[in-house]
Amino acid sequence: MSYGVNIAEMERRAAVYVDRILKGAKPADLPVEQPTKFDFVINLKTAKALGLTIPQSLLSRADQVIE
Repeated sequence: MSYGVNIAEMERRAAVYVDRILKGAKPADLPVEQPTKFDFVINLKTAKALGLTIPQSLLSRADQVIE
């Protein structure tokens, strides 16, 4: 299982920062932002190899299930 930031969203936010800097903004003046979108991924193949059973309620909450 993995619960972490959405990489695509972080790349988009980084592009906004680069755009602002290239337009003349000082990096020190830009606000610090925290991630707002997270992904929950479950790898069933690995869980099976470890002998784990993942409850259906947890699987239904996952953003992505790797089989």
